[in-house]
Amino acid sequence: MNAVVIAVVVMLVLSLARMHVVLSLILGAIAGGLSAGLGIEVTMQAFKTGLSNGAETALNYALLGAFAVAIAHSGLPQMLANAIISRLNNTNNKGATIKWGILGLILIMSMMSQNIIPIHIAFIPLIIPPLLLVFNRMQVDRRLLGCIMTFGLVTTYMWVPYGFGEIFLEKILLANISKEGLNIDNLNIFSVMSIPALGMIAGLLIAVFISYRKPRQYTTTDIDIENNEKGNQPVVSRYRSFVALFAIIVSFGVQLATDSLLLGAMIGFAVFMALGVVRLKEADNVFNDGIKMMAMIGFIMISAQGFAEVMKATGEIEPLVKASTSLFGDSKGIAAFAMLLVGLLVTMGIGSSFSTLPIIASIYVPLCIQMGFSPAATVALIGTAGALGDAGSPASDSTLGPTAGLNVDGQHDHIRDTVIPTFLHYNIPLMISGWVAAMLL
Repeated sequence: MNAVVIAVVVMLVLSLARMHVVLSLILGAIAGGLSAGLGIEVTMQAFKTGLSNGAETALNYALLGAFAVAIAHSGLPQMLANAIISRLNNTNNKGATIKWGILGLILIMSMMSQNIIPIHIAFIPLIIPPLLLVFNRMQVDRRLLGCIMTFGLVTTYMWVPYGFGEIFLEKILLANISKEGLNIDNLNIFSVMSIPALGMIAGLLIAVFISYRKPRQYTTTDIDIENNEKGNQPVVSRYRSFVALFAIIVSFGVQLATDSLLLGAMIGFAVFMALGVVRLKEADNVFNDGIKMMAMIGFIMISAQGFAEVMKATGEIEPLVKASTSLFGDSKGIAAFAMLLVGLLVTMGIGSSFSTLPIIASIYVPLCIQMGFSPAATVALIGTAGALGDAGSPASDSTLGPTAGLNVDGQHDHIRDTVIPTFLHYNIPLMISGWVAAMLL
C-alpha cells in the first residue's frame, strides 16, 4: 500500500481513538516513513526538518494571539458579548430572532477574521466562551457552531482574494500553477472559485436547516457561568474601543501592503502600546496570554509540518496521483475525481491547504494539460483539491480553532463534534462542486 495512504490512515485512526493529535501525527509520520523504506533515522530527520519549517507558522500564531488578546484587553469583544448577553438576560423566551442574529454574527466574524481583521482563529477563544451559557439556554447544537465557524474560515480564503485569500489564491495557487508553465493571464480567480464555493454554501445550509436544527441540551457548568460573567461587564471607555478599531485598521493595512501577517499583528500590538491601551507594565502579561491561548494550536501546526515533510520524503505522493489517474484512461471526469480524492487525502494528513498546494500543483498541472483541462478548470481543480480536507482534518486550524472555543467546559469533542461534522458537510459537497467546476470551465 502507498506510504502516504498508510500515514494518513494511521493518523486518522489514532485521532478517532482519542489519542492526542500531536502524537497521532508523529506516529502516522513514522508509519508512513517506515512503510516507504526510509528507516526510523531518516524518517525522524525529515520530521525534524519539517518542524523547523513550521517555526514561522507558530510565530505567526503567537503574534496573532497576542494581537487578539490586546483587542480583548481594550474591552471591544467584551462590549459585544455584553450587548448580546444583556439582551438575552432580559428576555423570557428563547429569543429565536436573537439566536439567528448571533449565529449570523459569528459567521460574519469568522469570515472577517480572514481578511478585514486578519487574526484568523484567535478571535474564537475570546468571543465564544462567554456565549456558551447563552447557547446552553437556547439549546443550540455546538456542532452547528463548529460548522458555521469552519465555513467562514475555509470558504473565505478559498474564494475571496484578500487577506488570507490573497495568500492562498494568488501567492500560492496561481503562483505555483504559473511556475509550471500554464498561461493563466487575465484569469478571474474569484469567478473560477465561485463554483467550488457554492459547494461550501450548500454544506452550510444543510448543517443549519437539516442536520443540526433540533435543540441539543448541555449541562451548564461553573466554567460557563464564570465566562458569561466575564463577558457581562460594564461598558468600557469609548477611547479604548476606538483605539482597538484603529489598531485593527492599521494591522489590516500593513498586512495588505507587506503580505506579512506577522508584521501586521506586531504593528497592531504596537499601536495598543503607543496609545496607552496596553501599558508598558502590562505588555508582557498581555503578550504571554496571547501566546498561551494559541500555544496548543501552534504545536499541532508545527507537528503537521513535520508530518508533511515526511510525506514529501517518501516520494510517494506523485506515484499515488499517477496511479489513481492512470486507472481511468482518457476519462476527464474520473481523472478529475481521482485528483480531488488524492487532494482530500493529502490535506487530511497535512492539516493545511496552504502547505498542500505547492506539493500537488507541480504534479497536477502536467496531468491537467495532458488530460485537456482548460486553464480555468485546472485552477479550479487544483484549488479545490488543495482546500479539500482542511475542514474535517484533526490537525487543521479550521477545526482546532472552533474546538478551542466550544470545549472550554469539556462538552465538545474535537473529533466527534467538530472534525466529523465538518468533514461530512463540507468535503462531500466540495468534492461535487469542484468536479462540476472542472467539467464546466
